[in-house]
Amino acid sequence: MKNNLRALAQCAVEGLERLYPDAACSLTYEKPYELLIATRLSAQCTDARVNIVTKVLFERFPTLQSIAEADVEEIEEIVRPCGLYKTKAKSISKMAKRLIADYGGELPDNMEELTSLPGVGRKTANLVMGDVFGKPAVVTDTHCIRICGRLGLTESKEPAKVEKDLWAILPPEKSSDFCHRLVVFGRETCTARSPKCGACPLRQYLEDCGMGCAARGKRIRDKRQDI
Repeated sequence: MKNNLRALAQCAVEGLERLYPDAACSLTYEKPYELLIATRLSAQCTDARVNIVTKVLFERFPTLQSIAEADVEEIEEIVRPCGLYKTKAKSISKMAKRLIADYGGELPDNMEELTSLPGVGRKTANLVMGDVFGKPAVVTDTHCIRICGRLGLTESKEPAKVEKDLWAILPPEKSSDFCHRLVVFGRETCTARSPKCGACPLRQYLEDCGMGCAARGKRIRDKRQDI
């Protein structure tokens, strides 16, 4: 069973790689800590809005030190459009202080230390591990969970369980880029509502591998039963 899932995962990885060879993180950042902050702000907020907010935030506070020294209330006002602004501003402030006090202003490069930072969960830590340090990473955002479930790569909707399932079947060196490509594919085709199954560009790749989309197969079976 696991071998079949590995084969399906490999086919999906290769298909998305051909479709979106240049896919990358959609959050805008220049410095590693900026990605950490942007990802914290992206919780229950679109990346497009986060990019607008972080442009203002990083212009007002251009260094990690300036963020650490800023009044939390001023950070709150800037990040308000991202929602949950009080919680996010507080964790950003604490995060900056911790990075300076414990890591000399540098980001740690491992899951245990990253997730010890205020407001940083496994999704954020994986994104940093993959994009900043070039390590294998599985970012279980909403697109990843939805699409991998539809493909049949996981039966869970719980981020930690989906991450565990994908670690077991994805080629490690392809895992981070695969997750970025899922975001593009999820926005363009495999949307949360009304996925464009009939025009799915990944469908042919799966069929060429002798595979198929589990969700599409179920919809076809359900339609036949209704006839």
